[in-house]
Amino acid sequence: MNEIRNIAIIAHVDHGKTTLVDEMLRQSGVFRENQALTDRVMDSGDLERERGITILAKNTSVIIGGVKINIVDTPGHADFGGEVERVLKMVDGVLLLVDASEGPMPQTRFVLGKALELGHRVIVVVNKIDRVDSRIHEVIDEVLELLMDLNATDEQLDSPMLFCSARRGTASYSPEVEGTDLKPLFDTIVEYIPAPGGDENGPLQMLVSSLDYNEYVGRIAIGRIDRGVLRQNQEIAVVNALDPKMNEKAKVVSMYVFEGLEKRSVQEVYCGDIAALSGIGDVTIGDTICSPNAPEPLPFVRISAPTMEMTFSVNDSPFAGREGKFVTSRNLRERLYKETLKDVSLKVSDCGTTESFNVSGRGEMHFSILIETMRREGYEFAVSPPRVLNKEIGGVLCEPLERLVVDVPQEYVGAVIEKLGTRRAELLELNPIGSRSRLIFLIPSRGLFGYRSEFLSDTRGEGIIASVFDSYAPFRGELRRRSTGSLVAFETGEAVTYGIWNAQERGVMFISPGVSVYSGMIVGVSPKTEDIVVNVCRKKQLTNMRASGSDEALRLVPPRQMSLEQCLEFLADDELLEVTPKNLRLRKAILDHTMRMRAAHNAKNLK
Repeated sequence: MNEIRNIAIIAHVDHGKTTLVDEMLRQSGVFRENQALTDRVMDSGDLERERGITILAKNTSVIIGGVKINIVDTPGHADFGGEVERVLKMVDGVLLLVDASEGPMPQTRFVLGKALELGHRVIVVVNKIDRVDSRIHEVIDEVLELLMDLNATDEQLDSPMLFCSARRGTASYSPEVEGTDLKPLFDTIVEYIPAPGGDENGPLQMLVSSLDYNEYVGRIAIGRIDRGVLRQNQEIAVVNALDPKMNEKAKVVSMYVFEGLEKRSVQEVYCGDIAALSGIGDVTIGDTICSPNAPEPLPFVRISAPTMEMTFSVNDSPFAGREGKFVTSRNLRERLYKETLKDVSLKVSDCGTTESFNVSGRGEMHFSILIETMRREGYEFAVSPPRVLNKEIGGVLCEPLERLVVDVPQEYVGAVIEKLGTRRAELLELNPIGSRSRLIFLIPSRGLFGYRSEFLSDTRGEGIIASVFDSYAPFRGELRRRSTGSLVAFETGEAVTYGIWNAQERGVMFISPGVSVYSGMIVGVSPKTEDIVVNVCRKKQLTNMRASGSDEALRLVPPRQMSLEQCLEFLADDELLEVTPKNLRLRKAILDHTMRMRAAHNAKNLK
């Protein structure tokens, strides 16, 4: 065990975790000198590569001076905080990466707090010191303030601090000394992070902290051996701390340890090492694999509860079943419940009907990744707008609040404060940093719906915005979700140039000529607050004096292209998003115009 170190790399999104892991692998000799490499080798998923973010935690290892360092690369986005929480049980220390310009951000606070709660040792790594706008000494003070704010122990406050450029692959003990390689970082890990504890001669005990899947062997359980030794074909028991009655017998078919980017098959795994096991049927995250003679479950880390919810339902639009491979409620149900097996922060529950399911998660990004993944797998379905999960605490209705950090050029401060004020945000801090200002707010989670795109417009794309769940507080009053209305298609058919030309006078269009539409489908946005019905299929009445070819002279404004996240932000309470492998269609929940008007009238009378 003295030859093993288990660490996780934690940070806010885009602070350089995955780039640093790339360099650690490169400088430890994992890659051949002539091997062709891509950047961010740990981000193996298509969505991870496209978006430039880490979604799932990944395991790898390097060997330095005879010491094996198991490394867990974690997501930095707050919506995937559940991934971070569960993998921290596998390690004995963390590398805390902080951007030399941005300093500690909301997710930095969240992941560091979780690491400190578990008593992990911390190595602070100030990254991107080669940035032109770096402010290294201010960031050092901010990190120390954060440690004190999170009630760090004296040992944690005295954490070693390194100064790094992950892109260049250098680290040093002082900001004034330029590093040449990552040797200072490797040395600090070996010296400061403790070797894993545990009784190597005791009965087997391993907590499943992560899951992988393979079509040939099924589920693969990943975790650290906390006690004993695990051998191939060994008889084991699977137990769970939350289910005292659970005690299932199984046999380990094959075992792997992580070496570089590969899994190496082994006959034995010793106490302290991280292993991947196959052959254990319905194993899930939080289960304990142990000796049948000593079925002692390990406590699993408490995962923060979801704060948002969406309804996933079977697509019932006129175009249903045309583009998807999996379209039934059974398909949808199986896929959603399958996702909960590997995503511990996602919850699924049945609704009153068999056609829809409530899905709870951490945020809009959390949902959008799930939706996009299912869409690419061939699923077709509809989703409701996200809604917050309120709680009743002491007889008082409370709602989730987010700690929002905004970094903007000073000329946009007024616009941001004004806009967030209308969304019930409370300004906590305003700190000038050079030509920019950093503002910290407490804002209801529902106040952030649809704000990110507005924020980018208000700051001309120069602002940085990040948030993380803070606490529950008494409900802060009603909020308007959207100040604009929708342009709704009047009839089913194919959109034509003349129809769109007439409709674009009412607002901004989402479609172009030749697109198939149906009655109740949203085809644009109106600057007015109420919805407007438009006929985009309307053709010009032809006479001897007016030829159809004159349509070519009509000038159309290019339609607004909406991403999945923008569609989710756009949705009003009475709207749905139809998701298929080929298209995203915004629509009204009630397609028929007359029934929709009647429902709106009844809702107004009830108020």
